Amino acid sequence: MSAESATLPEVPALSRDASRPESGGSDFAQLSRRIAAEGLLDRRPVYYTVRVCVVLAAFAGGWWALFALGDSWAQLGLAAAMSVVFAQLGLLSHDLAHRQVFNQRTHSEVGGRIAANLLMGMSYGWWMNKHTRHHANPNHEERDPDVNPEIVVWSQRQARQARGVARFIGRRQAFLFVPLLTLEGLNLSFNSFRALRSPIMKRPYLEGALLVVHFAAYFGLVFAALPVGKAFAFLAVHQALLGIYLGCVFAPNHKGMLMVTPEMKLDFLRRQVLTSRNVRGGFAIDALMGGLNYQVEHHLFPSMPTPALGRAAELTREFCAEKDIPYYETGLLRSYREIFAHLHRTGEPLRSGE
Repeated sequence: MSAESATLPEVPALSRDASRPESGGSDFAQLSRRIAAEGLLDRRPVYYTVRVCVVLAAFAGGWWALFALGDSWAQLGLAAAMSVVFAQLGLLSHDLAHRQVFNQRTHSEVGGRIAANLLMGMSYGWWMNKHTRHHANPNHEERDPDVNPEIVVWSQRQARQARGVARFIGRRQAFLFVPLLTLEGLNLSFNSFRALRSPIMKRPYLEGALLVVHFAAYFGLVFAALPVGKAFAFLAVHQALLGIYLGCVFAPNHKGMLMVTPEMKLDFLRRQVLTSRNVRGGFAIDALMGGLNYQVEHHLFPSMPTPALGRAAELTREFCAEKDIPYYETGLLRSYREIFAHLHRTGEPLRSGE
């Protein structure tokens, strides 16, 4: 499908047997051989060394600037900048969770807990469990935790079944989506602490201790550097913009794409490609979105290092064209328009009283 197409991939492409293997193995096996032949799954230590150093330098520099600026409303600009730094820590945690940085699981978990729990204030174990379930069943109405209709409904079927808060918000969710994102940072922190009592957590005491250290330092530094009023303003701006940034990075990946229902039978390749959207934009978008703008390739090859995704996208796009599999990519602003249109459309049953 052309990147300039005015419509999303058509569902009728699923009418044939989407799990039929062909000579040479499954479609995914054929694509995997092309990817492996170019070494795109090999680790990139130089890239990640530079990226980690840049993010850590920005993190340390931000806290130094907090005290250097002193009692000034310019601190709100710093709060905005620090929201970007914290989001980049989250994106780095994401790569660690997928073992894009290290081959060894232990190294990935240590790095992930430092970046997520200690520096960002989000539980690595809780988020990794949720994200793994998302990768297994992207946009599946019943199995993907990222399209759970607790607050926002993601399909008209969910809208017809909505109750409580989701039913109230669903009527006007396209207009409320960005305001709701301002609470996403707080939501991540709340769910991180709540998950400590869950059986899914492998190291609850360690993760809990790291979270406590993070928030003690976070609040302690802000209130030590600023008067109470400015401190609360700093925290409000930082958390609100962190939530918006994270939402603006993750929402284009799948929102508004094919929603999978239990009756659909899709092989792995089509399940990942048809539910994912790539975002064009060059180096700036790659940096801002941490490589997640190549969402199709990331879902097909989760352990692929970020700098290899661009070339992988070229190979995957060519392969999908050969197999007549709809492959969708668009610009960032257009992706947001599609998301808002989808949210408005899925809320229609609630507005019409169906």
